[in-house]
Amino acid sequence: MAINALSGGVDSCAVTMLGHKALGNRLKTYFVDNGIMREGEPQKIKALFKSMGVNIEIIDAQDEFFNAFKGITDPEEKREAVTQTFYKHVFGRLVRESGAKYLLQGTILTDVDETIAGIKRQHNVFEQLGIDPQKAFGYKIIEPLIQLRKDGVRKLAAALGLPESTYNRIPFPGPALAARVIGEVTREKISIVRKATTIVEEELCHTKAFQYMGILHQDRVTGMRDGKRDFGLQIEVRCWDSIDAREAAPTKLPFDTLCKLADRIVAEVPGVVSVTYNITQKPPSTIEAI
Repeated sequence: MAINALSGGVDSCAVTMLGHKALGNRLKTYFVDNGIMREGEPQKIKALFKSMGVNIEIIDAQDEFFNAFKGITDPEEKREAVTQTFYKHVFGRLVRESGAKYLLQGTILTDVDETIAGIKRQHNVFEQLGIDPQKAFGYKIIEPLIQLRKDGVRKLAAALGLPESTYNRIPFPGPALAARVIGEVTREKISIVRKATTIVEEELCHTKAFQYMGILHQDRVTGMRDGKRDFGLQIEVRCWDSIDAREAAPTKLPFDTLCKLADRIVAEVPGVVSVTYNITQKPPSTIEAI
């Protein structure tokens, strides 16, 4: 028997559907609600897979994740907090309760490349770093997508019968919205960046860009509201053209589009007084901030 976690991203959706076609009821799928996902994501993904005959159980682990983030500001330490909370605590418990011996997950080649190169530690990379999941967490990990990059995963997902709205969905990071909060991750900050994410995705979904996001900066900046000074928040918008995420160029968005984004974010996201747009290529920038 095996278990897997479904996050709603292209990789996890593809590996979930592949696993259920191969293993049937020998695969148990969970959606771990860590409190750092897009708006309404657990319910939307559960409904989607139920329509395809796959039952998903939602696990509420929000308190565990936010407790793990307390006091942490370093990007790598935040990623490690996600890794340990997910694999050791939440899934360790699910493995013990279910009796499963394997975790099926959607690690892809780009995750491995970036981790080994030291660009950033992807939360789902272990054996390539000399970490034995069996010893570290108590179960083995199966990675059927490990030789594919994002474009290959999309083709596989389409062949598995997933809808285009899923296999052509923009990538979403393993650490979820925690990868878009500079500084300590709190419920309040996640709520802010979640609202910004919704607006950015609504406004840029027709651009055909590879990925787009809003990022919450740590320091407050000087702004004005109602004729008075207001030390508010700053959201950075990023939008990328890429094929497989190894290299990326900022999308040359029309200035009117940028203005509309700024107007909506300032008006609809509490406390925001500044919106900027990243124009640095990858490398030296990276697609996500953290």
